[in-house]
Amino acid sequence: MTNNKIIISFLVAISFFPSCKQNNNSTVEVLDPISKKVDSILSLMTLKEKIGQMTQINLTVIAKGPNKWASNDTMEIDYEKAKKAIVDYGVGSVLNTVNNLAQTPKTWFENISDIQKFALDSTNIKVPVIYGIDAIHGATYTDGATMFPQQISTAATWNPVHAYNMATVCAYETRACGIPWNFSPVLDLGVDPRFPRQFETFGEDPFLVTEFGKAMIKRIPRRRKYSW
Repeated sequence: MTNNKIIISFLVAISFFPSCKQNNNSTVEVLDPISKKVDSILSLMTLKEKIGQMTQINLTVIAKGPNKWASNDTMEIDYEKAKKAIVDYGVGSVLNTVNNLAQTPKTWFENISDIQKFALDSTNIKVPVIYGIDAIHGATYTDGATMFPQQISTAATWNPVHAYNMATVCAYETRACGIPWNFSPVLDLGVDPRFPRQFETFGEDPFLVTEFGKAMIKRIPRRRKYSW
């Protein structure tokens, strides 16, 4: 009889373990303000709004210009086009690729501010637009910014500190324009010679790509020395 009681007590104790773990997880989720806010916003969004947030368009779609492939020299936002894309369709992301003209930091700031006003002032969910740009070897879309060698040339130095320095300056100058997202670094392996944009990679060696990628993303100390 005593043995049966011991076995029953043991089984009862074990049965509490999953529930305790579940309670702990739920407590963490409740206390996490970011997760709580995200869940709250998602619960209020319609299917159309969720699809819109997963949609990315080029800047030229909402810019003034002769056609949809090129905006004018001053990169002005067409308010009617912007309203249709951001407010009516709920587009959540805009990127700049076709417009190859360098703009002043003031122009960048004003245009991105106008885009964000549509998202924050005229939509129900008020989620900011994610704006991205190709500043792979410097903020080359910004007038007066620093231009660095392409990634393949940086990799040829075999010194990740150069990648660190490039990323630091590029991040500062990109952020100074009000641009929050940079499509950099490129961490694809350049293994196919037919690929026409090999110059934007760090080459085909996984170790070298890893080290240079970490240098750009995690910001290695300047004093660190490499001897490969």
